[in-house]
Amino acid sequence: MKRLSIFIVCIITCTFCGPCVNQAAAQHTKDDFHNLTHEERAERRAARLAEEEHIIDSIVVAQNFEFNPQTMQQLPAGQMFFLSNINYTFTIWRGAMDICLPYIAGITPPYRRVLLNTGTKNLQNYKTVQTDNGWIVSFNAVLYAEIDYTFTLEINDHSGATLTISNDWYNDVQYTGTISQVY
Repeated sequence: MKRLSIFIVCIITCTFCGPCVNQAAAQHTKDDFHNLTHEERAERRAARLAEEEHIIDSIVVAQNFEFNPQTMQQLPAGQMFFLSNINYTFTIWRGAMDICLPYIAGITPPYRRVLLNTGTKNLQNYKTVQTDNGWIVSFNAVLYAEIDYTFTLEINDHSGATLTISNDWYNDVQYTGTISQVY
């Protein structure tokens, strides 16, 4: 009974004091941001962007990243499709590729949409080149019925990326999205 009464007193105290404490803490951080000078905000922003660039550099060099597409488009000048399925990914991990992306097959209309859903460890001509804007990762892989696909991933310094998949049989398909680390 004594424990129950102590427990109830704690709950009541937290219920009434909690919002006041949270509001005071939020006001304190808000005041901190308003008191910063323009130069201090610029320095914080530059430090944050440098940290993001360092993270992107480390996951590309380690070949340990995942591309999450948001749009896809058949080149040249095809219709753009927005992708909302979280299962659509393109992963490079420990020298292997895993892909689950929609793809547009066919040279002339009517095109058909297929799903590239496979994985391979046989990555040929794997190259990573650092540019002024980030990285370019390219390689070839033979998938399905001995079709040679070329994958080119252009990664900018702020986790955005463009993936282009091409082969000899169909038009190129380009995806835009984000890069994240594989854990």
